Amino acid sequence: MSALSRPEFHSEEAAFAHLERIIWGEAPICPHCGGLDRITKVKANPAKRIRHGLHRCGDCKKQFTVKVGTVFEHMRLPLHKALQAVYLVTSSKKGISAHQLHRTLEITYKSAWFLLHRIREAMRDGGELPPMGGNGGVVEVDETFIGRKQGMLKKRAFHHKMKVLALVDRESGKARTMVIDDVKAETLMPLVIANVDREARVMTDEHIGYRDAGKWFAAHGTTSHGKGEYVNLEDRSIHSNTVEGYFSIFKRGMKGVYQHCGEDHLHRYLAEFEFRYNNRAKLGFNDTDRAGNALRGIVGKRLTYGGPAAG
Repeated sequence: MSALSRPEFHSEEAAFAHLERIIWGEAPICPHCGGLDRITKVKANPAKRIRHGLHRCGDCKKQFTVKVGTVFEHMRLPLHKALQAVYLVTSSKKGISAHQLHRTLEITYKSAWFLLHRIREAMRDGGELPPMGGNGGVVEVDETFIGRKQGMLKKRAFHHKMKVLALVDRESGKARTMVIDDVKAETLMPLVIANVDREARVMTDEHIGYRDAGKWFAAHGTTSHGKGEYVNLEDRSIHSNTVEGYFSIFKRGMKGVYQHCGEDHLHRYLAEFEFRYNNRAKLGFNDTDRAGNALRGIVGKRLTYGGPAAG
């Protein structure tokens, strides 16, 4: 027996039942009219092209499955293979490539590529997020550079690279990441101010873009990486090593597994690594928990296929 021996990974009927328990709970809900009471399940009959998981609403007379209104809507792949993919992505610390997924699940590369982006969209934490570092907590802030912007010539500095800002709340152990256009103070500080509680202590390196952080937050600690200082010797709570550790996982996955990422898709790769980091074992989540949380995120999201080479 293995983790992938569970019924929902091999049977369409079990796969729909598993997803219905996660999305609907005890009873189905009509995605068309919101009805709850007059819903009947239609018995599957492949010979008559009646698919698994089909329900009919007695109020609006429409048929639906649990995939309607989710990122899996109109997905042509069998649901049990999609659930396998979700488990593989969420249980692989540095991700799994579309080529590997296409070989493992025996589906086309294009299907694997699009399925991975569906899963990343499900991992994306939508809605308004609360400020980090409340009650005087510590938030580490740093930026990093990866890949190359399309059409930009390679130079000695970082100007041709894509830029990412990350914040890590030490108390909750969770990260928040975003793609940024540049690393100027007028770009960085509004994002930090919008995502960090005013009572928080902010930790950064010596980058000049954070020079005014002390005016906005309870405290601002810095270390000078250029001088080889990574922990303040007088106050060892002043460092940004946690966010640097987050970037090390992110870059090992991006360079070692995915190898290339276009700027148009970078935000979804960030969502993938952020999701796994925020649902890691240290915070009390196992592989099954992560897969379940990812599936809960499919509701209310849609993607249309643009192709691996599309923007």
